Amino acid sequence: MMTHDSSSSDHAWMLRQMLAALDADAPPGMLHVAGRAGLASRYPVSGLACAGIGSAALMLARWARPSDCRPVRLDRALASWWFGFSIRPLGWKRPDVRDAVTGDYPARDGWIRLHANAVHHRRRALAVLGLPEDATHEAVAERIRRESAGDLEDAIVERGGCAAALRPPAAWRDHPQGRAVAAEPLVHRLPGSTGTSGAGWQDEPVPARPLAGIRVLDLTRVLAGPAATRFLAAYGAQVLRLDPEVWDEPGLVPEVTVGKRCAALDLRSPEGQDRFRRLLARADVLVHGYRPGALDALGLDAATRQAIRPGLVDVCLDAWGWTGPWRGRRGFDSLVQMSAGIAWAGEDAVPDPLPVQALDQSAGCLMAACALRGLALCRETGLGSGWRVSLARMARLLQEAADAGCGTAPETLPALGPAPDSAYDPAIEPTAWGPAHRLRAPCLVTGARWGWDLPAGPLREPLEHARRMDALLLNGEAAAPLPLSSAS
Repeated sequence: MMTHDSSSSDHAWMLRQMLAALDADAPPGMLHVAGRAGLASRYPVSGLACAGIGSAALMLARWARPSDCRPVRLDRALASWWFGFSIRPLGWKRPDVRDAVTGDYPARDGWIRLHANAVHHRRRALAVLGLPEDATHEAVAERIRRESAGDLEDAIVERGGCAAALRPPAAWRDHPQGRAVAAEPLVHRLPGSTGTSGAGWQDEPVPARPLAGIRVLDLTRVLAGPAATRFLAAYGAQVLRLDPEVWDEPGLVPEVTVGKRCAALDLRSPEGQDRFRRLLARADVLVHGYRPGALDALGLDAATRQAIRPGLVDVCLDAWGWTGPWRGRRGFDSLVQMSAGIAWAGEDAVPDPLPVQALDQSAGCLMAACALRGLALCRETGLGSGWRVSLARMARLLQEAADAGCGTAPETLPALGPAPDSAYDPAIEPTAWGPAHRLRAPCLVTGARWGWDLPAGPLREPLEHARRMDALLLNGEAAAPLPLSSAS
């Protein structure tokens, strides 16, 4: 396999920014990327995929062999495909990801995107439009044609829904939130409390499963956070995902629950709070995506979390950035693309978004890298840490790379088509929906086996499974292995 020169590739500058944000001493040249083909886009999306996955893989390599870090190899095509869907069902169909109302609509003075995949977001958007809850996409389109995109965005957001008007990049740069995001670091790092490593940690990581014994609580949903914890689970971490009873994301559950236990938890109830605090006290990493202030309002601010679990590695995602007037606004990858101007293709052009949810996926990779960097620092110093990442700041990174012309122009690279059969691991994953293949590992960390101990399953497992995971975290028991992949 030929190694692409990392100094001239479109991933190199973005990788350097990520490693600098992590304050890591792993040189970008330790990542060896094979292949040149890329996803068709006006932006270096495949370069972002290599940089994101590469940053997490380099942090894993340093965690696994702190005194003898080896180079990491990465396949550019596989990294690109992992930014799409990794699972290929065998004899069944993956549920639809998008609600019929979700989409881009021409308004009186521009374009607007509605995000209505969650039932309550759909209901709120339709209420603003004065349409019934069973309104069709066509009815929504007809209603929006008469509206101002900006005014409609404001009205839906004020109602608690999710929408974004399409803006040119220059307009976003001049917007108060755009200026706030531009002034933020790629990663916010916060100090934590003094603690000790968890009871499940090995004195020295087992190279084959370097995250064995690491316990992760996952309070994230679509899509960056679940991608981060999926990466950690691939190398042996015990991940418990917790969701409210009312939440569901059927189109993405088979994609992101592999390697995890899942259970329902109501943080607003006394019983849920008590259970969460007991779980947190034995966790090593907490990954969450609540909007700024949401956990604080539940009595679980950052200082309280560190007090419950001294030495905790606390990793958090926000859509619009951690400062500015939109810091508490609901948001998703596709909405950030609209507002930040990534989907802008010209004055009279329809929106032209990225071919995959690259902001989500790259933010997830960076979150995984933050968790691994935090674990390494805790091992070295005994101190916990907090890490904050945002989709809007990731959008700015991608735009800066494109504006600077980093690497080869995307349109001159060989086009990357759909993943062929050879890109999938031949092992069968017995998911809750039926058998499936999953893409091969995009990266090779010397000696480490990529693969999951559990197949993808529903968000709310049977009660006995949830109790079993409680025992895993509270008592430090080991999970029974169920190897699904042979990559190493």
